Amino acid sequence: MDAVDFKRWRKSLKLSQKEAAEALGLKRRVVQYYEKGNRDGKEVVIPKTVRLACYALTLDVPDYHGPGGRDRKKEKKRPPHHQDEHV
Repeated sequence: MDAVDFKRWRKSLKLSQKEAAEALGLKRRVVQYYEKGNRDGKEVVIPKTVRLACYALTLDVPDYHGPGGRDRKKEKKRPPHHQDEHV
């Protein structure tokens, strides 16, 4: 993802720079650097973590709590399976 792709991503979700920053856990200024592609004349590379977060937000995943996290429906608990019961 380069600067043009990043800006296209933000606009496709109809987010302001401030909203994109909040959604990604960044400061608005960092979003501006990513869209510009440089900071003080030096190239700014968008980290993989940010690129993956952009993808997650595109899929409407606002947060992740790990496998079996709070977002997942509780599965019915089953009694443990005992192999010795087949006697």
